[in-house]
Amino acid sequence: MNDIHGYLESWRKDPGGVRPVVTRLFEQLQKYEPDFEFVVREGVSASLRARVRKPGTARPLFCLVDIVEDADGRWLSVCFYADTVSDSNESGNLVPEGLLGEDGYCFDVDGADAEYEGYLFDRIAQAHAAVLAGNS
Repeated sequence: MNDIHGYLESWRKDPGGVRPVVTRLFEQLQKYEPDFEFVVREGVSASLRARVRKPGTARPLFCLVDIVEDADGRWLSVCFYADTVSDSNESGNLVPEGLLGEDGYCFDVDGADAEYEGYLFDRIAQAHAAVLAGNS
């Protein structure tokens, strides 16, 4: 299954309440009219990749949402290229060469938190602007 809608519809067990967060992140990303790629690695993770549509962009990817399969339930890792976002709350993790071979900044989500989601929405806007401007 390589369709985010089908994946979300088939998602039954959600002890951490992460599914609605994925839906809200997806809705937020849609505001930027990206090209989406959805890659499922059965039993491991599913990755929603958002790319800008501007031709000639050196690094068109501006956000990657990993839905990680775990024995205790799914959790999220929302990642950006490290040089496209700031983290004034210091809530993210620098992942050397962790985003398609480049340094990434990832924010883990294990449940709903409106304030944290707002913080992530701001990171999405920041990363999108940086990629469009070629500042990445």
